[in-house]
Amino acid sequence: MLINCVVYQNGKRFADIPTADISEHVGHPERFIWVALSDPAPEEIDEMAEEFGLHPLAVEDARKGHQRPKIEEYDGSLFAVLHTVEESADGSGELEVGEVDIFVGANYVLSVRHRARQGYVEVRQRCEREPELLRLGAGFVFYALMDATVDRYFPVLDKLETALESAEDQLFNSASTRSNIEELYALKRRLMTLKHAAMPLMDAVGKLYGSRAPQLFNGTQDYFRDVYDHLMRINAAIESIREMLATATSVNIALIGITDSDITKRLAAWGALITVPTLIAGVYGMNFERIPELKWAMGYPFALVLMVGIDVLLFWRFRKAKWI
Repeated sequence: MLINCVVYQNGKRFADIPTADISEHVGHPERFIWVALSDPAPEEIDEMAEEFGLHPLAVEDARKGHQRPKIEEYDGSLFAVLHTVEESADGSGELEVGEVDIFVGANYVLSVRHRARQGYVEVRQRCEREPELLRLGAGFVFYALMDATVDRYFPVLDKLETALESAEDQLFNSASTRSNIEELYALKRRLMTLKHAAMPLMDAVGKLYGSRAPQLFNGTQDYFRDVYDHLMRINAAIESIREMLATATSVNIALIGITDSDITKRLAAWGALITVPTLIAGVYGMNFERIPELKWAMGYPFALVLMVGIDVLLFWRFRKAKWI
């Protein structure tokens, strides 16, 4: 579906045009075209490829829509794949991964959005409010799209940190159970989803500023350095949370082991308390005629006192050792 097809000149919106007229404006040196598509049909991508003269390999990647985040150069143009990370609409907390494929040329930007619910209307509005920056052309628009995508990772990261803190509190506020480990593993799975979106971009964005930056991005290198810094912060936070998750999982397993050990101690203590009277009663319950104590007048009370006395002594020792 076509979202926008707009021609800009000298940093200002020049005209909204039909896609069939793109070829009439794309060669104008003072203009550039910004086209946005959402979940397009193959025919729409083929039309854009013909109008802009896109590289066949990049077009094939955009048509499939399941690519790893990357930035590639093709004969004076650039093709980028960015992943969007959004919370599931059903409120389950799971993360949904979408994709934005961006074609950048000397005087055009084409963005193709796949499986992403949140659009980039605010990015276009921001660019149009800053005509002095929009005069930098397609390079600045590409930066604005990438910056918006990367900045949307931060709220997801914050929620993962909050969920981890909550899970850590549950480790000590309640009995450690299998459900705690399942929750920690679910957090780790969501964290890895975010990592797979952010980490591959670092090396790619690092090539967009400095002396080796492509010609397309002259005048915008500092902006891409800012995106690189954001990615550095995100990846550092991801690694920190990952280590905390590993520690929390180890603590949870250790707590489960301690709980099992305490239960074993309690069972052993109560077993000993039951075993001693059973042993004494068993000895005097044997069918032998010559058991000296059987003729004692106080034999029965003595046996009861002996059972209770030994159990009291054992109970005191187990309580002192905190086994009971």
